Amino acid sequence: MNTIDEKLQPILSTVMHRNAGEPEFHQAAREVLESLGRVVQRNPHYSDEALIERICEPERQIIFRVPWIDDNNNVQINRGFRVQFNSALGPYKGGIRFHPSVNVGIIKFLGFEQTFKNALTGMPIGGGKGGSDFDPKGKSDREVMRFCQSFMIELNRHIGHDVDVPAGDIGVGAREIGYMFGMYKRLNNRFDAGVLTGKGLSYGGSRARKEATGYGTAFFVRSMLAQKGTDFEGKRVVVSGSGNVAIYAMEKVLSFGGKIVACSDSGGYILDEKGVDLDLVKQIKEVRRGRISEYVALRGNGATYVKDGSIWDVPCDIALPCATQNELGKDHAKKLVENGVIAVAEGANMPCTPEAVHLFQKAGILFAPGKAANAGGVATSALEMQQNASRDSWSFAKTEGRLEEIMIGIHDSCFQTAEEYGAPGDYVLGANIAGFVRVADAMRAMGVI
Repeated sequence: MNTIDEKLQPILSTVMHRNAGEPEFHQAAREVLESLGRVVQRNPHYSDEALIERICEPERQIIFRVPWIDDNNNVQINRGFRVQFNSALGPYKGGIRFHPSVNVGIIKFLGFEQTFKNALTGMPIGGGKGGSDFDPKGKSDREVMRFCQSFMIELNRHIGHDVDVPAGDIGVGAREIGYMFGMYKRLNNRFDAGVLTGKGLSYGGSRARKEATGYGTAFFVRSMLAQKGTDFEGKRVVVSGSGNVAIYAMEKVLSFGGKIVACSDSGGYILDEKGVDLDLVKQIKEVRRGRISEYVALRGNGATYVKDGSIWDVPCDIALPCATQNELGKDHAKKLVENGVIAVAEGANMPCTPEAVHLFQKAGILFAPGKAANAGGVATSALEMQQNASRDSWSFAKTEGRLEEIMIGIHDSCFQTAEEYGAPGDYVLGANIAGFVRVADAMRAMGVI
């Protein structure tokens, strides 16, 4: 495993002590600090005025009660969160996650990662994240609406197009964004389109936003492969998940000539050696809101479903973990390496454990961290903000073109930074340092605040 520079070890110790019981945040902070030893050795001013300590401490943490009434007229209580982590580069920007696993530590880790991810895009946006332990699965549309409205009654006090601009994340799609935007509009008596991104096209959304995170991951991997003189053509690709990110990563990979052989959901995975029928996956997941296990009966041509199995047992050239944090561990990584994987890119936020990342790097596998590879979603959210500010609406082609430019720029920044700091091919180090330097330079310019 990588080690932390002795000057930075006390900072990590303080972070872990101050944020006890938050392992995901500890993991994210450790990963960044492991990369910064080379920076502070070369540029000691980055360790002045407790700059790194300040970057590791959120500017604001908001926790609130969310009461709502279910369809049986029972009062339910959930907890809402918004962590406004860093606004050195612009208004806080980051998604809202609805999932039973959500707690302040997970939101903090996501907000910390978001700060550097947003910096890598080159767009003027800071880092934040929010969510609730509410589970939209199994809820009626009316229940989801009542919850979203109650959630926004509190959240609206803390957001605004120049303050904090939330978007969607796990469990929060166009339906939830619509309900939250409607309540925000009613509470504030104005049509402030730039206060939320991921909106429907009919009320200020951006074309290509739904596809952006998945497309962006594929664009990043294409650039990574090109550095090694290869591409997606004919490559076997395995994608975990079957939500928004996974579906549109698969769509773009297919357009680049790759072959998707497996995808999954929380119940298990499907294996289709003839190539996954993406239109059928979209029908199951986006229209019917069903389970991926339904694919086998509907496909009817030899596809198989493995319940509770590991999708990483499937031999592939390229692996795209697009489900959730820490889904791909050390043993999974060993299996992928044994089966000849050449590239792994995180479509989700921190889906690979530190042990897995270390194994990939030790084996010389191309590895793209989430803060770089999945930045396409927030980049296109920033483009949505730009369109809202100018009262404009771009074509799909124009928006996708800008997304492609941004993702190529992120790749090149990570690649060149890693080379500059003596670690060629280390995209983790390159992403962490490039993102850190941009945020740190802005914070230094503003003084101790």
